[in-house]
Amino acid sequence: MEMLKQKFKAQADKLGEEIKAILKEHGDTVIGQTTLAQVYQGMRGMTALITETSLLDAQDGIRFRRHSIDELRDKLPKANGGSEPLPEGLFYLMLVGEIPTQEEVENLTSILQRRSHVPSYVFETMSALPKETHPMTMFVVGVMALQGESTFAKKYAEGMNKKEYWAATFEDTLDLIARLPHIAAYVYRRKYKQGKALQPDGLLDWAGNFAHMLGYDDDQFKELMRLYMVIHADHEGGNVSAHTTHLVGSALSDPYLSYAAGMNGLAGPLHGLANQEVIKWIFEMQEQLQTKEPTAEQIKEYVEKTLSEGKVVPGYGHAVLRKTDPRFTAQMDFGKKHMSDDPLVNTVWRIYETVPPILQSLGKVKNPWPNVDAHSGALLVHYGMVEYEYYTVLFAVSRALGVLSSLCWDRALSMPLERPKSVTTAAVKRWLNKEVQNLGD
Repeated sequence: MEMLKQKFKAQADKLGEEIKAILKEHGDTVIGQTTLAQVYQGMRGMTALITETSLLDAQDGIRFRRHSIDELRDKLPKANGGSEPLPEGLFYLMLVGEIPTQEEVENLTSILQRRSHVPSYVFETMSALPKETHPMTMFVVGVMALQGESTFAKKYAEGMNKKEYWAATFEDTLDLIARLPHIAAYVYRRKYKQGKALQPDGLLDWAGNFAHMLGYDDDQFKELMRLYMVIHADHEGGNVSAHTTHLVGSALSDPYLSYAAGMNGLAGPLHGLANQEVIKWIFEMQEQLQTKEPTAEQIKEYVEKTLSEGKVVPGYGHAVLRKTDPRFTAQMDFGKKHMSDDPLVNTVWRIYETVPPILQSLGKVKNPWPNVDAHSGALLVHYGMVEYEYYTVLFAVSRALGVLSSLCWDRALSMPLERPKSVTTAAVKRWLNKEVQNLGD
């Protein structure tokens, strides 16, 4: 672990010096132009954050340290006998900006295995919740119960030097990533499998062991978990879960508190809960049409009915992307390889052929293409995970890789407390009426 930690610190020191030089020479340079509409409409499209781990391009999709999803599937190390990338490799890439070797990834896997113990009181805390509790609530409660283990919180209380914030954050990040599969698997086994927990397998990789603890030992499902954990890991810094983790962390809240806050954002239906909404919508369509394999014409009629009721087609549209999400394409490729005859998967593909032309005909939709959520549920159902309320927990475990590696960078670069200026509508009116020179005066 020390080698990875030292590599990260060397990269952070180098970038920190580059940032100082950039700010010294260009600190007063104006970036773009903010409109009043952007201020009122969720700061959409405003460039206001620095996130080193990934960048989202409207045409090319997500790039992790300039590497596309396809490149990651090709270049990142694989499990023995597997063909999908190991999430540990992506975490390493996001931290230090280098594609790791097989040996470096295996070393990281062993580090996470050694740090994965979860104290019994965490499980006892989660077990006190009613079984009807939503899986994401159970999961976040487990993370919050674990917060007492935070290295950052303990060292800060002891008077830690601010130059060491990054190191304590780094330690918490590895501990938390190592433990999250155990907490998430406990939620699933308690809520859906009569509370029968499964012991971890120390010979498996991080995602493979997670699949095992969930109760799925099919090698294909383990491959799906590896792919799922990679493609859901990060999506630059402006989405709700990443931004919230960064925001709360900027107050020097420890990684447990920061991550838990971000996952409460992920649980919203306009963010991570969308994957639950997609499969629920498909199940409802199948039930109303009384068929497991609706035709393109039946899908078209159902989509039009959904839209006429003032609802959206879940899984379609994206705040930034203006083409089919590469993460959707990666999952479609996985489906064609492993389950090309599955009726539900074929229905997803038929929806993909049907929905975009309908949305395009409305003339109001900027992006009629599917996002990552449009496909993931069908792959999970194929292997027997039909409990769609749980899907966002899988998303949360994956997203930890991105938001926590970003948090390490935030502390290594001494990012300050985030505190944007806000104004009232009355102040906006005064400014528009030229009663004041500057908005907010």
